[in-house]
Parts: sequence; structure tokens; C-alpha cells
Amino acid sequence: MDKLRITGGGPLHGEITVSGAKNSALPILCAGLLTADTLALENVPELNDIATMLRLLGHVGTHAERQPHGGVTIRADQVDKLEAPYELVKTMRASILVLGPLLARFGEARVSLPGGCSIGQRPVDQHIKGLAALGADIKLEHGFVVARAKRLKGASIRTDMVTVTGTENLMMAATLAQGRTVLENAAREPEIVDLAELLIKMGAQIQGHGTDRIVIDGVDRLHGATHRVIPDRIEAGTFLCAVAATGGEITLRAADASHMGATLDKLAEAGLSLEYGADWIRASMRGRPRAVSARTHEYPGFATDMQAQFMALDTVAEGTGVIVENIFENRYMHVQELIRMGADIDIDGHTAVVRGVPRLSGATVMATDLRASASLVIGGLVADGETVIDRIYHLDRGYQQMEYKLRELGARIERVSGRE
Repeated sequence: MDKLRITGGGPLHGEITVSGAKNSALPILCAGLLTADTLALENVPELNDIATMLRLLGHVGTHAERQPHGGVTIRADQVDKLEAPYELVKTMRASILVLGPLLARFGEARVSLPGGCSIGQRPVDQHIKGLAALGADIKLEHGFVVARAKRLKGASIRTDMVTVTGTENLMMAATLAQGRTVLENAAREPEIVDLAELLIKMGAQIQGHGTDRIVIDGVDRLHGATHRVIPDRIEAGTFLCAVAATGGEITLRAADASHMGATLDKLAEAGLSLEYGADWIRASMRGRPRAVSARTHEYPGFATDMQAQFMALDTVAEGTGVIVENIFENRYMHVQELIRMGADIDIDGHTAVVRGVPRLSGATVMATDLRASASLVIGGLVADGETVIDRIYHLDRGYQQMEYKLRELGARIERVSGRE
């Protein structure tokens, strides 16, 4: 099992390119199931989660092929299995996103329930509620969601909570439903907008994406399209947190600052100097950062996927930061690992109080989830001495070549096999 070895204490300098957004690419890949024509995608990141989704699409009979330079082509003209098995779904909860497209196009889908999640509950009941409102007959059988419908029919759906994958699943299903569907309390993330823009290129009729009310007028069929996945705002935010913690100056290419309002506001509050244009962000930090406080919230609020990285920043900041996690009930597992490195953090329920210390000290730590991994990398970059991060397969789910990009910025970081 691979590990990362980091020798900290130095600033970051240089320029890197941000990869395509994992959380946009995953539903976009599933949208290929809505048509028998070819979908040509660009800027798809090379990540473990993407590889898992491509295996799942191949399992159902889709021809999905990697192309050079981040390209992927999908052709779902010979789908012969309408089932997503537990063996594939258990490693990635986003697999539930095949449910809506399979049901809408083929009238049937059988998708394994995802099972446990390390950062908290992510119930699929809102997906089921919405598809049932569209006329699907849904049963839970032997650990599978089994859905059938001759043809889905448009409906007005209000989810009980804001759910990103729920909004994506229902939006994709509604594109081939008969009549109009209105999604109330819809998620507003840039990844939702990216998926909607692809669906519109494929012939869907969608309005209101990017707001909490999305209107979809169903069509009889969708066709192929070419689409470029948006940049990963979480990856960009992670590298900006890193330079805010270590000091230095970096430029991010292929970054979209318009998607990162809450993150950039908090980084500026921490003392990071920021400039940006249409597809780049330049950041510089002199001296020690200031502690920031934040409460996670659905977009356009402060992203839960940035909580751990800001906590790592606060560990070496001047002052005290208070972070409140409102989205997931078990997303503080990185705290004990940061404490092993000398961080001063107290947890009370959903609230973390982080008192900054001048330096962290290198230690052997263990990654517990994707964003926790990123926080430990930031911790290692600012720590005195050597930090070894175990179980970095979590990191590989969502960051493409992170150690390579950090080396481009001057970090002393290497991947080593678990046998070393």
C-alpha cells in the first residue's frame, strides 16, 4: 500500500494546472447512458473514482474508452445489463448516479445500495422519493434498489434536503420523461450547472440550473455531444490552502475563480493575497496566516469538501479558528491525526476549536477519507521534519498526481510503496 513521505518547512513557488472536476465528471459520464450516440468528453481527470465509474459503465455494456490528454468517449448503444453490482458500488457512492439514466432510457434499473460511508450518512431516500414521483415503481430487494417504469412522467418534486447527487439523478431522469418536471430545493453547485449544460448540448430542455428551482421539459430522445469538464474548484482550493499555510507564491492555470467565492473570501481573510482572471488564480503569502472561522453549508456557502484543508491551515495560524461542520456528522476524523503532529484542536459535537501553534512536527499519520488526506498533506508541508501519510488510496480518489504537482511547486514529497 503506497504512502506519501513529506519533508516540510519550505514555501511553495511555481505554476501548476488544475485538473478537471471529479464531482462534475462522474455524473457527466453517467449521462452517456441517456443516448445511443457517442459522447466525447474532455478534461476528465485520471482518478480512481473515474476508473471505477468507467468499469461500472463497461459492466452494463457501455463502450467507454480513455483518450489522450484527459479525453473519454462513451457509446451506450449496446447496453445489455441494467444492474450495478455491490462489488463496484461499495467503493464509490456516486455509482447511484446510473439509476436515473438507466431507468429513464431503458425502463428498468437495479442498483446496489451503497452501504456505509466513512464521513457520515448519505441516504439515497431522496433519489427514491423523486423517481417515485416521476412514476417509477421502486422496491428494495436483497440490498438493491429495483426501479421500473414504462415511461417516466413529469412531476413537481421538492426534496427534503439539498442533495447534489439527488438533483443530478433526478435531472438526468427527467430529460426523457413525458412532460414537465420541476425540481424544487435543487442543489446549485457549479457541477450541477456543468451537467445541465452537457444535457442541453445533447438535446435536453432545461432551465434554472444554478438556482434552487430547475425546470426540465422531457424529450423523446437525446443525441451525442462534445463537452469539456469544468476545473476542480476543490483541488484549486486545496493548493491555495497549502500556499497560505507554507508561504510563497503560486499560479494555478485552468482555474475558475467564479466557482470559488466562499473559499477565496476565507483565504483572503487568512491573509492570502489573490489575483485572478478568466482561467487563472495567482496567490501569495508573506508571514504567518491569520486564523479563520467557517461554517460548512450547501453551495454557494462554504464547502464541506474544504473544511479539513482550512482546519490544517488554522493549525499554524495566528489566533483561534472555530469551524462548524453542518453537512456530515463524522467528518472530523483527521483531527486526531493533526493532533499527532502537534495541533491544538478541541471538538465539541459539530464544532472544532483550533488554536494555532507556531509549527507542527512531522509524524506518521493515517488518511481516513479523501479530504482528510489533503489536510494531512498540508500539515506535512508546514511541519518540521518528516511526515509519512498512510492509506493514500483515499487521496488518489480525488487528486490527480498531487505529489507531482506539489514537487513542481518545490515541495519535498515522494510516493513510496508500503514495503519500504
